[in-house]
Amino acid sequence: MADTVVLTVPVFSTLCNEAFKLRRAVFIVEQKVPGDEEFDAFDLIAHHVVAIADGEVCGTLRIIHAEEHVKIGRVAVGNAWRGHGVASAMMTYAMNEHRSVRENRFYLTAQSDKIALYERFGFVAFGDEFPDGGMPHLAMKNY
Repeated sequence: MADTVVLTVPVFSTLCNEAFKLRRAVFIVEQKVPGDEEFDAFDLIAHHVVAIADGEVCGTLRIIHAEEHVKIGRVAVGNAWRGHGVASAMMTYAMNEHRSVRENRFYLTAQSDKIALYERFGFVAFGDEFPDGGMPHLAMKNY
């Protein structure tokens, strides 16, 4: 596999549009999340992160500067790139870039079968499992 480059891209730029295309493929097509739940107004104000390998956007996530923490969300990796460290590379980049924004306080909601990934970054699950997009999720934070 090629080296992965991770960077922040402007909303609706060519690379961000490729990230939105990847999110549609992963969440709406593959995981059957309703389209009206996948894209929202936060996409207009979010910081969009993409991972690029072999000339294509292979992963994406978004960052929202909420009042009490930085929220990481919409973490998606293309099927062919799963298991190659793409999500970890994006998480490392996102947390390093936004660490000072809310005093290193990060929050996310994770699909329940992805908890171990986020635990490696210091996140701890809290509260009860809840459905989101038709799949069980847990809230997680690192503070």
